[in-house]
This record gives sequence, structure tokens and C-alpha cells, in this order.
Amino acid sequence: MDSHARDEQRIVWSVVGTDIGPLLLAATPQGLVNVVFHASDPVRDKALGRLASRLGGEPAEAPGSPLLAEAIRQVEAYFAGERHDFDLPLDWSLISGFNRQVLRELHSGVPFGSVVAYGDLAGRVGAPGAAQAVGVAMGSNPLPVVVPCHRVVESDGGIGGFGGGLETKRKLLALEGVLPEPLF
Repeated sequence: MDSHARDEQRIVWSVVGTDIGPLLLAATPQGLVNVVFHASDPVRDKALGRLASRLGGEPAEAPGSPLLAEAIRQVEAYFAGERHDFDLPLDWSLISGFNRQVLRELHSGVPFGSVVAYGDLAGRVGAPGAAQAVGVAMGSNPLPVVVPCHRVVESDGGIGGFGGGLETKRKLLALEGVLPEPLF
């Protein structure tokens, strides 16, 4: 493998502390590729192992890489209430097909401070009645927070499920003004 091909597969990562706990941010030269909740050392190591097997190459800790430094800056500004959306290149290579279609629509079409029902999101991608499949897509989102799966809720007003845990989903929705701040 020549150095150019090796560089194309290079995965850099860093962990950033947030109000919802440590987040692992990982990027390729194409963009941010993965955000992982609750990134304690064992969770981080498992996630990096999955990335290495899916994308090839050995992930390297590099918080100073320009893309990661910008991602960290934007994540910190989001949690400080100073930023409402993310302006980062995204690498969608960990997800494909219907799931990618749904997540791209969510990313572009559901702004800060708003929510969408699973069934409504299914309708937006031309699959009315596929609310359950949208739930599966949300659960497979490799870029939570940045691609805001926390903004997808049940049509009856229920909060729905969340890969990062319901308390994390509530905190994100409270940060965006959708839910009241939890009292405790």
C-alpha cells in the first residue's frame, strides 16, 4: 500500500468532555465519521476497534488535527448554548441504504429546537408507514448529536428510545429548549 492509500484510510480521534459525559469523536480525511457516547476507556477502545475493522487502518489519537479541533470547538459551543448546528464535513461510510437516506434527511431537515415523529420522518424519505425502520436507522446512527437523532420522538408525544440512554436524550432536548430542564 502506498503512502497515499494509507493516508486515505487514516482515522484520527479524540475524546471531549460534555454535559452528557465524554464523547469520542473520530474522523477520516473525508470528515467526521463517528461520535460515541459515554466514551470511558473501555467504550472508547471497543469503538476504535470497530472503526479499525470497518474502515481499515489503526486509529490515532490526534486532537490537534484541523478537522477534529474544529469538531471539538463546535461540540463545546453547542453544549455551551452558543451554537445551534454543526458545520462539519461528514463521512457517511459507516452507514448505507435506507438508514443513510433517513439520517441525511434528519441532518438537513430537522433544525435545532424542533422535533419530528418517526413516522413523519419516514414519510419525508418516501416510506410512509416505515416508522419502525426509522427507529432502527436512529439506533444505527454513527454520528449522534451532530446528526441529531435525539430530535426524533414518538407521534403520541413520547420521547422514544435512544442509543445514548433516555437521560442523555432528555438533556439534549432540554439544551435545545424542547423539554424543560430536569429538576434533578
